[in-house]
Amino acid sequence: MRHQLFIDGRFVDAASGQTLPTLNPHDGSTLADVAMAGTEDIDRAVLAAQRAFPAWSRMAAADRGRILLKLADLIESRADDLARLESLDTGHPLRDSRTLDVPRTAACFRYFGGMADKFQGETIPVEAGFLNYTLREPVGVVGQVVPWNFPLMFTSWKMAPALAAGNTVVMKPAEITPLSALAIAELMAEAGLPEGVVNIVPGLGTVAGQHLAEHPGVAKLAFTGSTATGRRVVQASAGNLKKLQLELGGKGANIVFADADLAAAVNGSAWAIFHNQGQACIAGSRLVLHERIAEEFLDRFLALARSIRVGNPLAAATEMGPLTSAAHRDKVLGYVDIAREQGGELLSGGKPPADAALAQGFYVEPTVMRARSAADRIAQEEVFGPFVTVLVFKDDAEALAIANGTDYGLGAGLWTRDLARAHRFAREMKSGMVWVNSYKRVNPGSPFGGVGQSGYGREMGFDAMREYTQVKSVWVNVDAQIPAWYAR
Repeated sequence: MRHQLFIDGRFVDAASGQTLPTLNPHDGSTLADVAMAGTEDIDRAVLAAQRAFPAWSRMAAADRGRILLKLADLIESRADDLARLESLDTGHPLRDSRTLDVPRTAACFRYFGGMADKFQGETIPVEAGFLNYTLREPVGVVGQVVPWNFPLMFTSWKMAPALAAGNTVVMKPAEITPLSALAIAELMAEAGLPEGVVNIVPGLGTVAGQHLAEHPGVAKLAFTGSTATGRRVVQASAGNLKKLQLELGGKGANIVFADADLAAAVNGSAWAIFHNQGQACIAGSRLVLHERIAEEFLDRFLALARSIRVGNPLAAATEMGPLTSAAHRDKVLGYVDIAREQGGELLSGGKPPADAALAQGFYVEPTVMRARSAADRIAQEEVFGPFVTVLVFKDDAEALAIANGTDYGLGAGLWTRDLARAHRFAREMKSGMVWVNSYKRVNPGSPFGGVGQSGYGREMGFDAMREYTQVKSVWVNVDAQIPAWYAR
């Protein structure tokens, strides 16, 4: 596999010659030394994308779509290799990479491959004698910054709609998990993607990412990452007022009402927080329980959390792997001390596993902490790990106040048999997505994004195509009689 930058259809070294090791989070060993893009490399990639844009944007939409459909087929044909690579690089359990990450990646390219020739403008009824219609046009060169938690899947979420709409792309994968994006690059020429249409440039966020956000040749930037970094992206983008799409942090409220199916809620709540080691912006990281069922629920939930098989992500039996980096593991464990200082109670986990075979890896046990108050830091700040904060409520009003009591607004869920309550909470929760009697469901056709400090803009579906196009209004005088401007 190639570990160089992918610019203008070729794998090339970074201009500086610099590389950065990408580590196996299971044992800290080096998987590969990957080229790290600097500002000169970003300039080269943007120039390549600019040169490729006219032909790609004018290509028949159906032909662009066929290339994306071919890419989806190639991803499926390499499913086992891609799944193993993703698990090695990120720590995702292999069974999840096989059944979720790779299929979702192929499905996204296939969805937008089919969308390419179906996204259309409108005819608008204006005054008599005029024809007014709109064109949906690609914005141009799009910069995309992909996070480290789901690098393969997010590559498709960002790249597929951008390409379907006729844009060209400069994508920066996270420097600690670049391997799957580079593997996708290897498949692009085979799929028939013209040179320069996609450029993949791993690099440091403070260098490559910053330059991409500032670059005057980039018309739009799509960023997924932390809220703090998102604010810096907004500032960096101001030079040419580029269009922005930001998918930022989350602190999802997962509310369990007294009438819920407890067995389903326990299982779904564990999935909400422990899938991918809790490294998901939409994780149900605040478990909000009605006081009447709180203790029974916790008994079942804690038993499940303690039974989760933590281990080598390549092992068939593993249900939860390591966190993606040592620094992030330390950050997550630091929140145990923060919680205790504020009067929180550790109910389970809160430390690395005792298994000596895992000692060199970046592991954290499934962790459950009861907060003293909804204002505590563990109830307000994004921990981004297998760490769930337990809160208790008395009535619907308190549950809603807790749910809406953070600056974030990405995903939220509730478990209830009361249909009226479900619809009322779905309407009143400040969240871009709400799941009822489920959690963390995604689909290429369903819009994904947040409100408040969770960002703005949407991935997926028709909304994503709108994000990657701009509207042009065309007026045609058919037979309108226009009065003279000056009376004669």
